[in-house]
Amino acid sequence: MAIKRKIFNDPVYGFIPVNNELIFDIIEHPYFQRLRRIKQLGLTHLVYPGALHTRFHHSMGAMHLMQKAITELRTKGHEITEEETTGAELAILLHDIGHGPYSHALEHSIVTGINHEEVSNVFLSGLNSIFDGQLHLAIQIFKNKCKKKFLHKLVSSQLDMDRIDYLKRDSFFTGVAEGVINYERLLNMLNVVNDGLVIEAKGIYSVEKFITARRLMYWQVYLHKTVLAAEYMLMHLLKRAKYLSLNGAKLFASPSLNYFLNNEINHDDFLGDESVLDRFSRLDDYDIFGAMKVWKEHDDKILSALSIGLVDRRLFKIELQNEAFDPGYVDDIKAKIIKKYGINEADCQYLIIQDKTSNYAYKPGPDKINILFKDGTVKDIADAAGELNISLLTKPVTKHFLCYPKNM
Repeated sequence: MAIKRKIFNDPVYGFIPVNNELIFDIIEHPYFQRLRRIKQLGLTHLVYPGALHTRFHHSMGAMHLMQKAITELRTKGHEITEEETTGAELAILLHDIGHGPYSHALEHSIVTGINHEEVSNVFLSGLNSIFDGQLHLAIQIFKNKCKKKFLHKLVSSQLDMDRIDYLKRDSFFTGVAEGVINYERLLNMLNVVNDGLVIEAKGIYSVEKFITARRLMYWQVYLHKTVLAAEYMLMHLLKRAKYLSLNGAKLFASPSLNYFLNNEINHDDFLGDESVLDRFSRLDDYDIFGAMKVWKEHDDKILSALSIGLVDRRLFKIELQNEAFDPGYVDDIKAKIIKKYGINEADCQYLIIQDKTSNYAYKPGPDKINILFKDGTVKDIADAAGELNISLLTKPVTKHFLCYPKNM
């Protein structure tokens, strides 16, 4: 029987070959195909119209980078077996399989107590059963329980294949040139010392560019103030829909979305009930958007207002500042919302959003980016960098924000 072969034409890297039968079969599985229907950047396309690429694109790209990274490490004399190669490729291919519709919005609204990483673990276990235990090593690598720790670092660290791909891909699709990185140089400089990933000193400037690009992409794209407003509106919309459903309101929804709106689903439900994962695997962006289009006409003022805002791009005003907002100022806006919409104070919480967000360009700690010098010494990039003072980027930048309907 001929080996299944496939070539994917990727807009960022060109042709991505898949020569492994198991990997091909997992890509073909409905659990993975669902990622075609989940946008990589959620609602970012409301700011950057080109940001319509999917979790499927990103997962395939990250796997492609893993292939290149392992080839590079092998040429430098590091033994990585075919089984370990397949395991690492599967671990990175499936690292985002637990994402729900519109990425993180679902985790903070209609599902509680479990994040997408934990859902990914549940998916991996499910696929391992379906494929007769062939994902065992991939799961070990994913959970950092493999004897070769550097394989996990390729999947999850401050310089992993996930981050390299999403910076390269997201800058490509948004058109934000500040996020462009030299991924080939980074991969060519990869090495392993004492079972840890390092970058050879010749690549230090590429690492500096990578860290700077990540910082710029976070504040220009991922945490762009309009994107923040849209994503929090969606979270509040789903919370409102769930509140109404649990209190007897009949809402238009697909069967899968209806299940999550009418049941309190938490961490233990995912681990203890296979049907929960099956229902979750049928949820994607289309369930949410299709419901919002109908909810625009709903009698509930809050559900209707949030749905109109997201479908027709009438987004909330957002204010950002370095300090917390004055309580008196917030109370004044609340009073205006209550009066305009004719709602009570409890319901006002859905139409005013007060929170803070923070980001590290480079996070100090055990998970560091190490630089390997010619004399064999290894240093943290924060200590090794010369002209660019990385230590200045190790402090978190925190911004407080306040969102509310315009014309208040």
